[in-house]
Amino acid sequence: MPDQGASASISDRAVEKVEPPAVSGGSPVPPEVATSELPALPAASTGGHEIELKLLVAPDQIASFNEAAVITAHARNKGTRKHLKSIYYDTPNRTLWKHGLTLRVRQSGSRFVQTVKTQAGDDPLKRGEWEANVPSLAPDPALAMTLLPEELRRELDTHRLAPVFSADVHRHVRLLELPSGTIEVAFDGGVIRAGERSEVVSEIELELKGGSPAVIYEVALRLAEHGPVRPSIRSKSARGFDLAAGRAPGADKPRKPRLDPAVSLDEAFAVILQGSLHHLLQAMPAAEDGRNTEGVHQLRVALRRLRAALHLMQPVETSATLDGLAADARWLAQSLSSARDLDVFLTETLPEIAQACPSVAGFDTLRALAERQRDLAYRRLRLALADRRCAGFVLGLGAWIETRGWRNDVAPETLRRLAAPAIGFADHILAEHHRKALKRGRGFRKLPAEDRHRLRLALKKLRYSVDFLLPLHGATKPAKKYAGRLAGLQQQLGQFNDIAVTAGVIEGLGTTSTDAAMAAAAIAGWQAHALVNLERPLCEAWRAFTKAPTPWETSDEA
Repeated sequence: MPDQGASASISDRAVEKVEPPAVSGGSPVPPEVATSELPALPAASTGGHEIELKLLVAPDQIASFNEAAVITAHARNKGTRKHLKSIYYDTPNRTLWKHGLTLRVRQSGSRFVQTVKTQAGDDPLKRGEWEANVPSLAPDPALAMTLLPEELRRELDTHRLAPVFSADVHRHVRLLELPSGTIEVAFDGGVIRAGERSEVVSEIELELKGGSPAVIYEVALRLAEHGPVRPSIRSKSARGFDLAAGRAPGADKPRKPRLDPAVSLDEAFAVILQGSLHHLLQAMPAAEDGRNTEGVHQLRVALRRLRAALHLMQPVETSATLDGLAADARWLAQSLSSARDLDVFLTETLPEIAQACPSVAGFDTLRALAERQRDLAYRRLRLALADRRCAGFVLGLGAWIETRGWRNDVAPETLRRLAAPAIGFADHILAEHHRKALKRGRGFRKLPAEDRHRLRLALKKLRYSVDFLLPLHGATKPAKKYAGRLAGLQQQLGQFNDIAVTAGVIEGLGTTSTDAAMAAAAIAGWQAHALVNLERPLCEAWRAFTKAPTPWETSDEA
């Protein structure tokens, strides 16, 4: 987020004097206060960035982590205990949240602190944070206004702030001094409340106070040795806003890496891997929750992209660590593939065909069988996410990225290659993957299904390489055209694969009853007919792709 912004005076309408109603615990709910758009926060002396990671822990186990070896060995003292009461504010249409901001007032003893935060950017551990003292749990809009651009201030002038949810947390804070840095460890237990809804808080928050961000992962890995933890970057504010809206956690698509053409290969690897880690961490809560099917989908995409990124590094770096990370990513991906396949079957394939074939009996029976299988698949998924192997994988990946672990024990020639501009490596990889895809697709019209499947896999590898490396060539017309045609071809081939997956799903349901078997036959017939109609647009998509100019060669000629 740009570090720009302008201050402005506050309208006399900024605060309406209203007698605040009471909230649980006797604290007053502050009066509704005035509120706007596109945030661009300044770097202020009262704020900056917090770098933190959360570890979710079972409520009955969190106290035991105080006795973890890394705590007892490095804590300065027994720490301090606080009772924190926080109220989060926004406009009725959630103006601040929609623009990546939260505004909170927190009470600790007799002190009240108003905090404005940004949501996480490309770095999964880093968020902007600006604090100021206020006299009560009521927010001071003037302090917030100075952080916001003109258009957002105008909206906050006409839309009033109101409490959205509260958090009541008992916190035990200890400061750890390690050779690589200083970490504040907060053991948080409490509850988030939004109206009649509530959600338990039980987490260990690790915040960097000095030194390298890698120390966060160092401490987290050692805490994971003590007992089961689940890494998380989901903030209390995200949990609270979802709770207030009664919605499942979100799962966004991956962000495109922002790479300067002059960036080194070493830095490019770091940016790509950091983006993959962010996507992975961001998708995990939604996948575990299960109400939003996009959660499992994005988690599977995140793991595929991560595996592609690790594979991308193999020409430069081979190590047991890289191989281990790739194996863990593959294990976790296998743990959730069944859940995703059943989600697609139940939300897309089955409803579409059942609606088109109302005279066919058995779709309800088939749906019931699939729902039971999906419940079992999600149970396996949740067990995998709670497995200590999963926590070790995610935290180990984060530590490897922060320490640039691929530099370890490599030859001087490899270090020189890492220090060189990434664009040379990128063009070589893109050309190689493009060439392999063309080779796989020779005689496309006559390719048997098995060879088309191999082509689909080669195109998927090319697609991830394009997503990671093509940004080095900028948003040029050739780059957009190439990426668009590749995506179109991949989508067409994906429809063939979806049909094969559907057959596997139905086979796994055990359709022994007559009506379920009739519905399964109707689906098979419907999709067989669809295959005939897919062939022509698929061949056209292949031909368009083969004729697309390759951006790396176009760039060289220019």
